[in-house]
Amino acid sequence: MNANVMVVAVVIIYLLIMLAIGYYSSKKITSNEDFMVAGRNLGPILLAGTLSATEIGGGSSLGVAEKAYGTWGLGASWYVTTMGIAFVILSFVAHKFRAAEVKTVPEYFRRRYGRSAGLITSIIMLLPLVGLTASQFIASATIVSVMIGVSPKIAVTIVALVVTVYAIMGGLWAVALTDFVQVFLIVIGMMLAIPFSLKLAGGMDNVIANVPPETMSLFSGIKVSTIIGLIIMYIASFTVGQEAVSRFYAAKNGKVAVQGSIISAIINFVYAFIPTILGITTLALVNMNKLDSAVIMKDGARYALPHLAMNTMPAIIVGLLFSGIISATMSSADSDLLGAGSIFGNDIYKIYINPKATSDQVMKTTKITMIIVGILGWVIAITNTGNLITILMFSFTLRAAGAFFPYVFGLYWKKSSLQGTIASLISGSIVVVLVERKIVNFFDLDPIIPGLIVSLIFFIGFTLLMPSNRENCDLLPEDE
Repeated sequence: MNANVMVVAVVIIYLLIMLAIGYYSSKKITSNEDFMVAGRNLGPILLAGTLSATEIGGGSSLGVAEKAYGTWGLGASWYVTTMGIAFVILSFVAHKFRAAEVKTVPEYFRRRYGRSAGLITSIIMLLPLVGLTASQFIASATIVSVMIGVSPKIAVTIVALVVTVYAIMGGLWAVALTDFVQVFLIVIGMMLAIPFSLKLAGGMDNVIANVPPETMSLFSGIKVSTIIGLIIMYIASFTVGQEAVSRFYAAKNGKVAVQGSIISAIINFVYAFIPTILGITTLALVNMNKLDSAVIMKDGARYALPHLAMNTMPAIIVGLLFSGIISATMSSADSDLLGAGSIFGNDIYKIYINPKATSDQVMKTTKITMIIVGILGWVIAITNTGNLITILMFSFTLRAAGAFFPYVFGLYWKKSSLQGTIASLISGSIVVVLVERKIVNFFDLDPIIPGLIVSLIFFIGFTLLMPSNRENCDLLPEDE
């Protein structure tokens, strides 16, 4: 069999399996709660798998390899290592997330603080999910484009269609089950690529000898302040990001939520160095004249890993690697789609458009929203030329800065108030945009830092001035 045909065949089989899982999952859906939070029935292994697959996406595979090939070197591993650190820290509050018995983050804000807080949160959460979906479409399309030689626009269309279809069919059940398969494909596919690339290079010693000394440093290509900023960004974003925290909502109980978070952290720690090593090995092979830098760079450094695979590995391994990378990006894209659909259906349609909507009506609206977001993500993806990690970091930061402190303080501080929450949501988001767009220079800090600082000041200040009269942190019933 022709090598390219075999590669394509492996990936097509993978895509068909994903669609089959979506169809199977659709049979498990009997209510809106099944669709959005998998009936709150995820065990620790399935939970860890879906958490890891959701966050290990385009930026964590192609993006990390791109950075390792470029200026970050071994320091590119921090992009994923910091995710693991965030999950370790979140394991201390994961049981609280599960105990809330909500389906979405805006639902928590609405029932903790009031309808206006829920509406503002819904808007802030929806916009980044469109950008995140687009960034994952771009990463998946990168592989499909290189693999079968079609234009990036056609590749994006294929990816967007497959992801949207299986996510709509089975909701979080489909997403969780496909993620469980995908996380193994991600890790195994990437790991299989390492020995073949090292063999061409003549071993790790030759790789080290043919890259600049600073490439093998964990800190020469990335500042400590950037690492700290990544940890803070992930903690804040995973806490309020619908695609992440919905997994904790779907856990069987609080203990499972904690266990899933810890197992996911371990997966991230292991995975962090895999695309990093592949990116560094690509650089060494170019420097050794065993790979043509013009071929590697003809489509941009983002394509370094696909080109490495095509030039160093057997077809079946290339197919598994490509399936793994597509897994990484698709498993994030489906979660972003579901997150956006859930927020619109549960927190805008059900609350403001049709308060008497049945569970089936909410689920139908959720699915329609997912189609719309899929189309918007597709449009953004076919016109985008930006760096994957830049897109991801800004999307994470925008939605995290204003919502983090009202969410966490709301779990423990009885006096947390609606006024403080609204002030935090608005101020944090505004500061992030101003700093990101360099309209304001806040001591050259990453936008998430000033965003969180300002939102904390506004949240505590307004809460102290106008504290809540409630004597507990319990959530109000929906009809209140």
